[in-house]
Amino acid sequence: MSENNFLELIKNVDAAPPACGATRVIAIDGPAGSGKTTLSFALEAALSQFTVVTIHMDALYQGWDDALTSTLTRNVENQILKPVALEKRAEYRVFDWFQMKPGITVSFDPPQYLILEGVGSAQAVVRKYANYLIWIDVATELGLKRVLARDGNEIEAQMQKWQLLELDYFERDKTRECANLRIDGNLY
Repeated sequence: MSENNFLELIKNVDAAPPACGATRVIAIDGPAGSGKTTLSFALEAALSQFTVVTIHMDALYQGWDDALTSTLTRNVENQILKPVALEKRAEYRVFDWFQMKPGITVSFDPPQYLILEGVGSAQAVVRKYANYLIWIDVATELGLKRVLARDGNEIEAQMQKWQLLELDYFERDKTRECANLRIDGNLY
């Protein structure tokens, strides 16, 4: 996205009052490998004059088998969104993917902007707290190629299972249909 596009995006986000206490929540969702993390970093940089906290959904998953489940939904709402909406300190455990168990605890005061990024970040429970939902599309094969280039070929079988899981999840949740903005991630 160009700088003008970021300015327009921020203008759209700011058009409505904060929906989560005094915090504006932006959720960036879409299939694995679509460019969500890249966009979140660029958006965070564009908002550098504000307090911004970015949370990556893979930090909240509880491993491969407990990722897009009620555990994620409960943790996102109870540990992050509810406290921020009440303008209280939020706290969550980061999943350690090397040890395959919960790792460090992260806590933060309510920021001016909270960016939730990753598969499941714009799920139904988030929508009542969010100011803006961004969906990034990507072709399945390209998404897989990008993830393997980033994370290694040894996770190919798991990623193919993940792609089926996320597809089913998105269809049930109607994530794409609820987005304020849709971006073609095939172009990046």
